[in-house]
Amino acid sequence: MYRELAADVDMTVCDEAHHHVLHACEANIERLVGDRHYFARPARTLFNDIRRYFPMTAQARVCAVVERYVAATEDWLDNLPQNGIDVNGQPLQCRATTRRGTACQRMPLPHNGYCPSHQHLAETEEPLEVVEAMAA
Repeated sequence: MYRELAADVDMTVCDEAHHHVLHACEANIERLVGDRHYFARPARTLFNDIRRYFPMTAQARVCAVVERYVAATEDWLDNLPQNGIDVNGQPLQCRATTRRGTACQRMPLPHNGYCPSHQHLAETEEPLEVVEAMAA
């Protein structure tokens, strides 16, 4: 993604503009991979983080590139085999916490990230469409 955006970076904004754009791209994808359930709009977040480093004439193209790469990453993550480990090789854990405040250690179900004992928590989460409608 950075390679496609690098030609349009406006160096008059900041001497380290390329560094900031690269760091923002990497951090966004790392967060998307590691914390998908709590990262509602990764493409919008990344675009807002890097838009100041591009001229107005390139903003539409930058937004399209960001959306395309974030969507490709989400598709790739959706197609990963559910074998009990995450993309970093760590065992998957339930998203819930126990009564004592520690993380639940049980294996989550692939469709929502909660173990069978904590499925009731998934039912209380608002669907993305409802959250977006409330924000508008």
